[in-house]
Amino acid sequence: MERIPTGIKGLDELIQGGFKNGSVNLITGDPGAGKTVFALQFLFEGLRRGEACLYVTFEERKKKLYDDMIGFGIDLEKFEKAGLFVFLAYTPEQVKKLLVEGGGTIDAIISKSKIKRLVIDSITSFALLYQDRLLQKEAALELFDLIESWGCTALVTSQNTVSEESTVNAALEFEVDSILILYHVRIKGERKRALEILKMRGTKHPNKTFAVEIDSTGMKINPKELIVF
Repeated sequence: MERIPTGIKGLDELIQGGFKNGSVNLITGDPGAGKTVFALQFLFEGLRRGEACLYVTFEERKKKLYDDMIGFGIDLEKFEKAGLFVFLAYTPEQVKKLLVEGGGTIDAIISKSKIKRLVIDSITSFALLYQDRLLQKEAALELFDLIESWGCTALVTSQNTVSEESTVNAALEFEVDSILILYHVRIKGERKRALEILKMRGTKHPNKTFAVEIDSTGMKINPKELIVF
């Protein structure tokens, strides 16, 4: 089975070489845990391999995102001019319309640009459009089915705004191939980041919580350091 490297140093060796080709993957976690950094590194790994990538956001401003990524040595504007990177800012309401249209603009972009990697950052705002829990679940499943139909290797982020338990329970309801949790917790007066691979279909992976570091080169996983909290 073909594996798609994540671009996150230390992670691929834990998941048999990367995400499954064509899989839909959910990364959820606390504010400040590094979800967007993870997502952009995943896309950058594709860009440097010559793969076309699409970034759909409900929350990030283009200039701010591009400026932030320069700090990690990632020049998104350069890849955009080369026709490899597409930035698409959507309101949650537009995504709701997207479900009715069966893909709409995004479907056309994926087909025209031959997109290989897709990030949706984040699904949290979209989910808040639905007050009824059943409708929220149905819309989420419909969105994930749509993503799967595009055939890209996709990464969807979700913010943990309530509690770890509720986030995990909600995530388990989605028809995703993998769920990764990023933590940003205070331990003995110090904030620490960590990553847990909650599930990954068809992949042998450890059931441990590994230390995460973010520096000027991006995010790294330390497989030799476990975080206990």
